[in-house]
Amino acid sequence: LFQDLKDAIEDVLPTLNDEGIRVFYLSDDSPTEGVEALLKRVKLSSAESVPFSFRANVTPKSVCLYIFTSGTTGLPKAAVISQKKIITAFHLFRLSGVHDKDVVYIPLPLYHGSGLLGLLGSIDMGATCVLRSKFSVSHYWDDCRRYHVTVIQYVGELMRYLCNAPKRDNDRDHRVRIAIGNGMRTEVWKEFLNRFGPIKIYEIYGATEGTVGFINYAGKVGAVGRTNFFIKKLFNYKFVQYDVDSDQPVRDEKGLCITVPTGQAGLMVVKISETIPFEGYAGDYGNTEKKILRNVLKKGDRYFNTGDLLKEDHEGFIYFHDRVGDTFRWKGENVATTEVEMTLVALDIIEEANVYGIPVPGHEGKIGMAAIRLKDGCSFDGKKLFIHTKDHLPNYAIPRFIRIQEKLEITGTFKLCKSHLLRDGFNPATISDPLFFLDDSEKNYIPMTEEIYSSILEKKRKL
Repeated sequence: LFQDLKDAIEDVLPTLNDEGIRVFYLSDDSPTEGVEALLKRVKLSSAESVPFSFRANVTPKSVCLYIFTSGTTGLPKAAVISQKKIITAFHLFRLSGVHDKDVVYIPLPLYHGSGLLGLLGSIDMGATCVLRSKFSVSHYWDDCRRYHVTVIQYVGELMRYLCNAPKRDNDRDHRVRIAIGNGMRTEVWKEFLNRFGPIKIYEIYGATEGTVGFINYAGKVGAVGRTNFFIKKLFNYKFVQYDVDSDQPVRDEKGLCITVPTGQAGLMVVKISETIPFEGYAGDYGNTEKKILRNVLKKGDRYFNTGDLLKEDHEGFIYFHDRVGDTFRWKGENVATTEVEMTLVALDIIEEANVYGIPVPGHEGKIGMAAIRLKDGCSFDGKKLFIHTKDHLPNYAIPRFIRIQEKLEITGTFKLCKSHLLRDGFNPATISDPLFFLDDSEKNYIPMTEEIYSSILEKKRKL
């Protein structure tokens, strides 16, 4: 397995050596000079407990490890994970009803928080853990049956891929009773339960570097967690008004943030304290500071900026609305990309959709664009999509541009990437994918041409 990483390690090895970082292969032999083989040492190691003196100076605040963020909108950053945070995260499995007789299936990368906590949680509980080096739709349920899996983990679009696979007669022939993860959309959630049976789904909310986490222990479809009096006291989080145009929280005449009423989406911020510290990013003071909001509810206070818009209903259920960098403003209205994406994939010809806003010269805000992947055997039908969007979306939220791709780019943790799409814009001369433009006069999405592109830049065409 290490052969997959051999070239990457050798590429940066001189730098690692200069910084005194040691690298090991978990194998009997090493193919790289300067990298030791660890497996022989492991086999020769003592079975006795590690001497306490080895960890005598380790405290809850000590660095346990670094986990790199997903990098959906920028470069990944190394989040500092303390011993206390790892120990706290172990409780996720206990809260989800996992026990020592369970078999946990993890086809996720272990360099990501979800996969790593699945592994560590299994060890903590004494459960059996089944690892797969790479997620595979075609082998997923066969693996679950072969290893008698009872608990599965998911992130991002993984569950959608399972629901999009061809149906089989034995879709419900498995022992899976619990699914734990984050990023499952409402329509996928319903389809997953209808197709694969009454599996208890524990949707969670949290970020690698975050200071707050929620779990939807009640199984309310679409919610990312549920709060209560004690959670509110412990985490001291707030939802505040956010200005998409300025990319900043709204502030009152005193310079303080304004909380939103129950049921309204707002930027979630969490108070930083001795009890709930923000550990930041390794060697990255600038990005650490960017995640701290000051003077939120009173002068001098500090809050962690989650970068997420969420809302809480009257029953205490919390719902994810959008990332602040993804939500954009058009025609004076905020457009939540997740809601538009859900609407698009409801159309029978669309398999996946990635919605984002792009600037247009001479216009305020950003205009909606969607990269989509069509279902196998389906061709693009502009009139059909036009009718669907008009029926289900307000005018300001309807994507004006459609980009058709054979495969949507995702991160290693199954999250949709937007950065390359944003850079590409909507110029047909520089984009090789099929491009379409919403033409209201023809009630159709028509092929994007150089003439249309020029007329938009010259403000001869109304948007």
